[in-house]
Amino acid sequence: MADKKRVLVLGGGFAGVEAAIFLRKEGYPVTLVSDRDYFYIYPTSIWIPTHEVEFEEICVPLADLQKAHGFDLVIDEITEIRAKERTAVGKGGEYSGDYLVIAIGSGKVRHEGSEHFLSICGKPEEALAIRDRIDALVARGGGRIAMGFGGNPKDPSNVRGGPAFEVLFNVHNDLKKRGIRDNFELTFFAPMESPGARMGPQALKMMDLFFNKLRIHKHFGKKIKRFEADGIVFEDDSKLLSDFTMFIPAGDGHPVFRRSDLPLNEAGLIKINDYCQVDLGEGAEASRVYAVGDSAALEGPDWRAKQGHIAEVMARNTAFNIDAFEKGKSERKGYRDHINILCVMDSGDGAAFVYRTHKGGKMIPMPVIGHWLKKGWGWYCRNSKLGKIPRIPGM
Repeated sequence: MADKKRVLVLGGGFAGVEAAIFLRKEGYPVTLVSDRDYFYIYPTSIWIPTHEVEFEEICVPLADLQKAHGFDLVIDEITEIRAKERTAVGKGGEYSGDYLVIAIGSGKVRHEGSEHFLSICGKPEEALAIRDRIDALVARGGGRIAMGFGGNPKDPSNVRGGPAFEVLFNVHNDLKKRGIRDNFELTFFAPMESPGARMGPQALKMMDLFFNKLRIHKHFGKKIKRFEADGIVFEDDSKLLSDFTMFIPAGDGHPVFRRSDLPLNEAGLIKINDYCQVDLGEGAEASRVYAVGDSAALEGPDWRAKQGHIAEVMARNTAFNIDAFEKGKSERKGYRDHINILCVMDSGDGAAFVYRTHKGGKMIPMPVIGHWLKKGWGWYCRNSKLGKIPRIPGM
């Protein structure tokens, strides 16, 4: 291993952990720097607000992943990236490598009054706060709950709509099981005319059926002006009243990227080629700097969306491409051919399988079994990453 180049991976999420695992499989010494000491399984955090899982069940200690795969681990918050030097500056020190893989995620579009909402896709601790706010309304005997997500016109791919649907459907199901659903007014809101349109026309129609069947109000097509303690104010100064608001802002460039020498798109995300390489002015083909997952500006169809499985494809490809370059091989693997939407949208008592490619999209209801299928994926995600069970090819 002494003659292998060292790789510095920034970020302990889906993209960063996957990159570290697969680079280690190729025998490269890896240093992974993360601002958290655990890998957080965001897709299954949707059950924290309804007490179906505990916070600890969604966390995998990075020390356990380090032990399983043999990478070096540093817990530190990155404050600056010097890409041309393949160096990152953290609050606790400086870190460098022969290769640099950037996977620290994205920032969030800023909204006035952001202190008045919580996000299931924000800091992990916010899931616990969401649970507490809902519990307080249950203890009070009822209330108005509004949940939604926003967009980023500068980069439409950096949107997280699915978890907003899932949390609201799970809350509906939980309140129904408790026999107190009639005490609550549930509303889904979004600034776009047709939230969820990227899933395809069939999915849009089915979502409308879901809302009507579950008696969930809709508030679409008005830009958000600001959030207030008792609701959301829109561009026409109309107001949606809410005792508790859960909102997922769209992503934009991470603040650290603006303190770097990285090429950025209009939204502040890192520009890459199909092989996830960053062109620092000398041509991307020989670049030793890569960006994967939410940190990167994705190219592709208008409906493209950033998801965990795409981040992992990018990470695996990066490990392959680094190894191929080091071995003098010409073969490279790109991410663009893998752009799709794939998710199991959970409702607490079932789920819907959502899939879209350039050929079209489908949304297939999966009553009961769909919920347990997603539960099973959470178990698989944890244990396969820890090396306790074999990986399914391509996953």
